[in-house]
Amino acid sequence: MTAQREHPRYAHEAAVTVRVGGKSFEGRTRNVSRGGLCADVGDALPVGSDVIVDLVLVFDDDAQSEALRVPARVAWCTPVDDAFQLGLSFKPLDAQLTQYLTLFLRYLDDAQTEKRPREIPLDDRFR
Repeated sequence: MTAQREHPRYAHEAAVTVRVGGKSFEGRTRNVSRGGLCADVGDALPVGSDVIVDLVLVFDDDAQSEALRVPARVAWCTPVDDAFQLGLSFKPLDAQLTQYLTLFLRYLDDAQTEKRPREIPLDDRFR
């Protein structure tokens, strides 16, 4: 039996900068949820590290949103090809940051809805 995730995940590529110990690691998200994210970065980060994550939406015309800065902890780090995949768990957020994250995720949900294929009616011969 597969465990249900607490928060829906949005498979969307956003620019991400992970900050820890005065260093910055840039990458791209694979998915984002209310509880955390998965991202590809160039360097390994120690599991359990407290980090600050800047999330930036990148639009079709290469315009970018302001960064949403969220405190997180490295839950896992796995080598993939010549890079690393990180699982980051968001730390508890205050009300304002929760609201901003909700707006960020709402944008991802709307963008995902627009990309879903439209319902194509089946020809009666295939029913």
